[in-house]
Amino acid sequence: MRALFLIPGDGVSQLQAFPAVAATADQLPFQIQVACTPPLAGLWKLLPVVEKVIPFDFSDASLADWANLLGAVREPDFQACINLASGRQVDLMLSMSHIPNRVAAVGFSATTKVQLPGGGWPAQALEAYLRPIGVSLDAAAFRLSLPRASLEEAGASLPAGDGPMLLLAPSGAPGDWPAAAWQDLPGRIAASLKGLRSLQVPPPAPTALAGRAALVAASDVVLASDPATIELALLSGTPVVALGRGSDSLPARSGVQGLGADGHLRDLPSNDVLKALGLG
Repeated sequence: MRALFLIPGDGVSQLQAFPAVAATADQLPFQIQVACTPPLAGLWKLLPVVEKVIPFDFSDASLADWANLLGAVREPDFQACINLASGRQVDLMLSMSHIPNRVAAVGFSATTKVQLPGGGWPAQALEAYLRPIGVSLDAAAFRLSLPRASLEEAGASLPAGDGPMLLLAPSGAPGDWPAAAWQDLPGRIAASLKGLRSLQVPPPAPTALAGRAALVAASDVVLASDPATIELALLSGTPVVALGRGSDSLPARSGVQGLGADGHLRDLPSNDVLKALGLG
């Protein structure tokens, strides 16, 4: 038996669905197929329980594309569809499929409609979609399991040394923490923490998220305002200070801290960041 996940959106949306997909495969157990934006199809290689990825551009699909997707989802024996997409086209497609259990927040094709919680870590909020098919979710307990070769390659690309490794990942978006503050921080930390290693990385391209996952997992702590890098740190269990994220949008566990408001980081004092890193 199989379950289908329809997941539109960017890399962050895909990463936030990882724990839900893994829980479904583990608890039912079902083989899993995922439909997502084509540039992000390779990201799902990080989750071996996914049997097949269907590249599909939800935002710019023609009638022929929807017909092809219908053909792809009618052939296998899908018992459930977790639909995170919305719109008339996806509803028409699913209503003509043979999938008996179709869970969504909106849409006339849903056999079960769910109500999402008003806040919290989005990865955990997806439990609302899983309860109707008998699956529970503890997203904070999920951990990415990366191949040893990927971790070794990432480790070799980091600065040499035995000291703690700090990965810096600014978003570069308007209102981000100033570039000068990102550049000055490692020197301030190194003054009191001998042997500190650090590496600043730009926002990852959609096709580079798997490589970024290995860098995050190979680091000791992450300071990031880049949303995808934050999610990768949460999924890998690497301690993270998430700039621009409130604590209510993060899992409540040791080693995870939010600081500042998204788009309003220009005036965030470096001393506050140091304290969040446990060095103030």
